[in-house]
Amino acid sequence: MVETGHRKRCKRIEVPGHVHELKFSCYKQRPFLNSRLSRDSLAESILKAKTKHKFDIWAYVIMLEHIHLIIFPKESDYSISKILYSIKRPVAKEVIKHMRENSSRNLKLLSTGQKNAPCRFWLPGGGYDRNITEVDTLLKVVNYIHRNPVRRGLVDNPGDWYWSSYNEWLKLGAGPIPIDRESFPTT
Repeated sequence: MVETGHRKRCKRIEVPGHVHELKFSCYKQRPFLNSRLSRDSLAESILKAKTKHKFDIWAYVIMLEHIHLIIFPKESDYSISKILYSIKRPVAKEVIKHMRENSSRNLKLLSTGQKNAPCRFWLPGGGYDRNITEVDTLLKVVNYIHRNPVRRGLVDNPGDWYWSSYNEWLKLGAGPIPIDRESFPTT
């Protein structure tokens, strides 16, 4: 099947002091984040983007086919689109390169049928971007994303899913991506 090129538009509201709940998914909702390579690459890419774009990380969960990420941009002038580009592009390049070098059977799952973009790791478009301005809402969203692996039946409790900030909240250094608890708002 050839894609038509239609993209869902995501309206970004970039206001200083707002928290952003981001969600982005793998191409065709396929479980491309089920390998250690892809998850490690994503974690590294998030940390590099954090340094480059100056944002704090307050929560995350890397699922098999998507990721939830809560960030707090520290600069008054920022671009969520540029942040996402800095996170997503290196992961796609690394994983696709690895698949090509290893003649992976899964490479065909990335095929788009398009000449200008023959392979795609991420679903096209802006993903989900929600501004959060209330601490109560923020707490609910953090709980929601930490419970995602439980709801999906991947684990019995949130602490059993390594690819989440849940354990980071209990003890810094317990997860793959450090969080910035010191800047998290108190109630």
